[in-house]
Amino acid sequence: MMSAGGKSDHDAYARALAVFLARAVLGLIFFMAGVHKVFVQGAIAHAEQWFLPFKDTFLPVWSLWVTGVSVPFVELVGGLLVLVGYRTRLGLSMLGAVLVLVTFGHLLHEPLYAFHEHVIPRLALALFVLGAPSAWDRWSLDAWLARRRA
Repeated sequence: MMSAGGKSDHDAYARALAVFLARAVLGLIFFMAGVHKVFVQGAIAHAEQWFLPFKDTFLPVWSLWVTGVSVPFVELVGGLLVLVGYRTRLGLSMLGAVLVLVTFGHLLHEPLYAFHEHVIPRLALALFVLGAPSAWDRWSLDAWLARRRA
């Protein structure tokens, strides 16, 4: 419904822009981290650097290898899905799982870890995009495909 002065169109544009910006920034953060970890650092080196230090905990070493090698690919794929807005909820679920894993790991070694620098900003963007009605995400691949089907 249009109100005087086109306010409804302006509000819809603002909501679409807000979701697009949050989705693009979050997607880029994870996608570029995944690109670096997969193609520059390498998934094995990533596991050795970030996950094997937890072999002094109760976690089995095999689980550290599996998780450490998998996370870069999850970030790459999940970040790309969120960035382009294709199966966004699936991508957000993947990235949310990484955030939970990172939170658990940091708390395991450092119970007072400063989450405001790393986890909280990413989580806030993810929750905003996840909580926004899908109709607000007008500039996504999912929305484009839906318009084509209609």
